[in-house]
Amino acid sequence: MPLTIDLKHGDRMIINGAVIEMASPNSKIIIHNEAAILRGKEIMQQADAKTPAKRVYFSLQGAYIFKEKEGEFLHAFDKYLADFLQATPSSLEIVQKIKELVEGDQIYKALKEAAHLIEHEEKVLKSAGISLG
Repeated sequence: MPLTIDLKHGDRMIINGAVIEMASPNSKIIIHNEAAILRGKEIMQQADAKTPAKRVYFSLQGAYIFKEKEGEFLHAFDKYLADFLQATPSSLEIVQKIKELVEGDQIYKALKEAAHLIEHEEKVLKSAGISLG
């Protein structure tokens, strides 16, 4: 079943590593085969990966979008995730779920779960009185 995506002027998305920006007022894209797709709000720029949880997310994003470099990104992911868990043991449940998804080759679902890791990190930092400003 094809995937239909409605996009507005200026919206961005990535399809199999290509960044696409909508130049017309409204557009519909119909994708008929399997592809690695991230929509604007799911895309993280490398410059924004400034916290441990965001580095986990960014490395998963790279593994999902750039299959030819998946091993490199997953190697970085393993390190970032282990470091995050060591610093934030309260994230164990989220970390385990992400690891299970990655081990099951469900990188997109792991990426979505990594967004919860970022939320958890923000709560931990806020409770410690640390602002990322």
